Amino acid sequence: MIAAPDISFTVILPLLIVTGTAVLILVADLWTEGPDREGLGWIGLVGLACTVVATLALWNTRATAFAGAVALDRYGSFFTLLFCVTSGLTLLMSMSYLEVTEIRTGDYYTLVLFSTVGMVLMATATDLIVLFLGLEVMSVAAYALAGLCRNELRSNEAALKYFILGAFASGFLLFGIALLYGATGSTVLAVIGQRLPAVAGAERALLVAGMGLLLVGFGFKVAAVPFHVWAPDVYEGAPTSVTALMAVGIKAAAFAAFLRVFLHTLAPLAADWSGVLWVLAALTMTVGNVTALLQRNIKRMLAYSSVAHAGYLLVGMVAGGSEGGAAVLFYLIAYAFMTLGAFAVVIALGRRGAPNETLDDYAGVGFRSPFLGLAMTVFMLSLAGVPPFVGFIGKFYVFAAAVQAGYVGLTVIGVLNSVISVYYYVGVLVRMYMTEGGVDVMAPSARPYLFATLLVTVIGTVMLGLFPSGLFDLAQRSFLGLR
Repeated sequence: MIAAPDISFTVILPLLIVTGTAVLILVADLWTEGPDREGLGWIGLVGLACTVVATLALWNTRATAFAGAVALDRYGSFFTLLFCVTSGLTLLMSMSYLEVTEIRTGDYYTLVLFSTVGMVLMATATDLIVLFLGLEVMSVAAYALAGLCRNELRSNEAALKYFILGAFASGFLLFGIALLYGATGSTVLAVIGQRLPAVAGAERALLVAGMGLLLVGFGFKVAAVPFHVWAPDVYEGAPTSVTALMAVGIKAAAFAAFLRVFLHTLAPLAADWSGVLWVLAALTMTVGNVTALLQRNIKRMLAYSSVAHAGYLLVGMVAGGSEGGAAVLFYLIAYAFMTLGAFAVVIALGRRGAPNETLDDYAGVGFRSPFLGLAMTVFMLSLAGVPPFVGFIGKFYVFAAAVQAGYVGLTVIGVLNSVISVYYYVGVLVRMYMTEGGVDVMAPSARPYLFATLLVTVIGTVMLGLFPSGLFDLAQRSFLGLR
């Protein structure tokens, strides 16, 4: 007798809402022209808001569907909320940004939401094949987004580099999945976890090789050294709002899958991969921060800053356990607010045909636009880990988890790197408040959507730094909800 198919649309309801919203924008774009195209962004925001409501309604539900390929648990729901916030703020800042670019609005909003679909699928996938499917949906949309400024050579270059290197990374990941299947006979994470104790001999070698290839694949997506070489050029060449989405959303999605596979399914084999991850974390922090010191373009500086923050997140993964996992989840929320806000300031200084991305362009901005100056001060100090902002709390939780797990040396390297980072973050503020010149700044009220984005990110960066306990408790419960 053939068993009934394990189909439950409730499990994938948030995913269906985001997908439906993307398709709706794609169709609505056919009948929308001129100023009405702004409504496409609002359709996206409403769809993401509905996804948030559905996710919260299903918060306490635990279930799997499609033969164990997709899970509905607090861990996946936590990341779904993070992706909705990230994509929502990206859409909000984009509604102002697209006014001064030649990017086709409908295509842009559709691709952002399809990229979000891939992110949600990566966070909720409990089968390696479905995880890879989510990765490709997210990545293909991101490749197209990076090259949407068709008339700009650097945007074309960014898309091409991202596509070619991303294809190599996908190949490594898929080969690693094949080796894990060869060693355990399954791609379902729960089954792999059950069969790990019985793996021995030649199958053990396959398993270790598969884990190594998975580390390469995930390392590329989180921009860990030495797999980070794509990040500076892609971040600089892509439209700034797309760069914000890549720096936050795509990195968070990669870590969502990374944690589920390594800190949960492959946790019994931590002795085989934690040493490699230790080295990756130390190199990523150091190379990211030291190279950022040399940058004179704000987007390249933030790109290397993103590499460094990937290193801090890897410290939490090395620490492992519930404390390390919860610290990573908390840090991703903190990183989302302060990084999205920083890129929103970069957008605020840009003009049609003049992106104003060199550090010299920021001279005197703090006096010509006090609100932008205050916002950038909050974001830069938070990224540097200065209290009382959320960046400091995030680093505290990550380093505390590492010390508790016995990785004191790695924690010392992390703290020293945080000290190094202060130089280039504060360097931006020195130019804003202690040098003359720079570019004219448009009043924030002239672009209300961008102003709203900055306001939300500033409030999030400050308030989560002052009152972090509730969010950290939520992160702990979410990580413990892994299945």
